[in-house]
Parts: sequence; C-alpha cells; structure tokens
Amino acid sequence: MAERVCHISTAHPAEDIRIFYKECKTLADNGYEVYLVANYDRETIKDGVHIIPLPQNNGRFYRFFIKGFSAMKIALKTDSQIYHFHDPELIISGIILSFLGKKVIYDVHEDYAKSIMTREWIRPSLRNFISKCFNKFEKFSIKYFSKVIAARPDIAQNFSLEKTVTVRNMAILKLIDDVKPANVEKTKPAIIYAGGMNKIRGIKQIVEAVGLLKGEIELWLLGKWDSISYKDECVSLEGWKYTRDFGLVSVETAYSYMKRADIGIVNFLPAPNHNTTQPNKPFEYMTCSLPIVMSNFEYWQQLFKDCAVFANPKDPKDIAEKIKYLMQNKDYAKQLGCRGRLCVENNYSWEAESKVLLKVYEELLKK
Repeated sequence: MAERVCHISTAHPAEDIRIFYKECKTLADNGYEVYLVANYDRETIKDGVHIIPLPQNNGRFYRFFIKGFSAMKIALKTDSQIYHFHDPELIISGIILSFLGKKVIYDVHEDYAKSIMTREWIRPSLRNFISKCFNKFEKFSIKYFSKVIAARPDIAQNFSLEKTVTVRNMAILKLIDDVKPANVEKTKPAIIYAGGMNKIRGIKQIVEAVGLLKGEIELWLLGKWDSISYKDECVSLEGWKYTRDFGLVSVETAYSYMKRADIGIVNFLPAPNHNTTQPNKPFEYMTCSLPIVMSNFEYWQQLFKDCAVFANPKDPKDIAEKIKYLMQNKDYAKQLGCRGRLCVENNYSWEAESKVLLKVYEELLKK
C-alpha cells in the first residue's frame, strides 16, 4: 500500500508551482498517495494528486485566525503519515498535528520575519515589533516539527541544522520543454515579466523603462495585480501603450509566452527579503534560453553573472539602457540565453533538486 501524505496551504492556490507542480507531483510520480488541501474551486484528482478545496473566504482575519484550523480538520480526515504545510499562519496547526502524534514538515518559502518589514497592510510603526515577535515564535515552533524544508540556503541558516534541509525552487525542465511557444502576434521584440504584480516587484519602473524606449520593444505582463490602485498607476504611464497585460494564466501558458518573448525581466526593489533571495522566475527564463535584465543586487550579480545584465531597479532610465543593450547586441543576448539554459541543465533543475525532497520523505517514514 502506498504511503499517504498531505500537503496543506491556506495562502497559495492549489496549482502553485512549488507546492503542486514540483513537490506534490514528484511525490505522486514516485508512488506516494498525495493529498493537497488548498484553495481550489472543486475536489478533484489531477496528475495523481487528490486536491481538496478549502472554504472560500478571502478576508485577512479569516485567513490568519480561522482558515488554518479549518484546513487542519480537513487534512486530518486523510489520515496521512506525513503532513507538510506551506504557510506561517499554519504553524499553530502544525504544532497541534505534532501533539496528535503526526510527522510534520514546515516548508519555509520566504524569510517571513524580513518580509513583514515590507507588508503594506501592516502599519510601519508596528512592523519591526511584529517581525521580532514572529521571528522568536517561528524559531520556538521548530522543535515540534519533524523536518524543516527551506526554499533557499539563507532561509535554512535561520533554523536548526540537524532538522533543516534546503529544497530550492528550480525550474522543471521536462514541463517547460514540453510546452510550445505561444501563438501570439508579435511585430516587435518583447520583454516578459511573469509573477506577482505589486510595488515591491518594481512593475511601475519596468513600464516606465519601456516608455523611454518609445515603442522599440513591447512589454508582456502575466500575473495577478495585488491592487487596483497600483495597476491604475501603471496604466497611466507612457509605457502602458507599449504594454500587453495578459492577466493570470496557467503555468504552461506562462511558459509558452516566455518561449515567444525575447528578454525576461526580474526587477525586484531593494527589501530585506529580496537581497539574498533566489526567485523562481530567473531559472524559468533561463530554461527558455532568455537573456535576463535583473536588479543589481550583489548576490544576484554573483549568482546570475553568466546569463543576465543588471540595472538599478529604482531607475527606469538604467533599466531601459540595459534592455536596449540586449536589443542592440543580439549575439551577446543569445549567448546569455544559451549559458542560462546550460546552467539550469547542469546545476539548477528541479529534476536534480527533487531527489532531496524524496530523501526527506524516505528518512521520515523509516523513523
């Protein structure tokens, strides 16, 4: 009989790239009976993963104080051997599961104590206090969990070495390679951004940079806007007339647009949680052989030096200059794209990273 495992998320959609496409599908493909309790519109089985939807309520109070317990009650009905949760608001539920004798994995996607410092819905005067309180609470909670999985090496350093492993957010080669380029009309070069659309991701500065290029290139945006007011700010800019907003699309559709584009961009603004982050998107661009324009964080310049050019993310003029440089130096841009693809194949594929995840599960089930 297959070992039964249950992933839980109250903040992410069921088809989240890390949770569903990487971790849950990997486990299902390797013989586990996998349940996923998350935000979805119906109960179903997809690619061998049993998706159980959560009650729909998007209020912040409900998400932080009620939804976690609802998710835990649903998850317990699966009677799984391992419970693997993905959000900080589920820490208390994870502790309760541990008290009930369950094996529990805490999957830490971000340095949450640092990310609190940039949360606009938290009053600035309270952010430092809340960040410190959460940091202490998170570290205290770790003793109740069987394992901590960190999405980045710098996150792993925050926790006990004997309990923590790093499972990085690398691109899935097979998934991307199976996708064909989008059948979308293109009359000029295209630069693409796919992901969260908010201030801290520097979308406004990208649109401004495209405006400075006066129609030499068009911008493709794929993702969900965090706020209507921020979208309105971007729409009012000169560069918006050279922008195509495709909205939130499936993972496969996003990859198809990447394969049709000419340049990828990641323009995160400086923030405590950004300076040492390893975002998923550059690795996906690299898998699609795209040259990349990236924020000039020191860590990124070391990590992505062979496949990107770097600009001040707060300076649209600098961003525009780097975009234009890639447009004018097509051979160099192609070299960056080829080196990026090779880098993923050799060092940064999910196919290699998934072995770490499987080893964690194998070891826990032996105990």
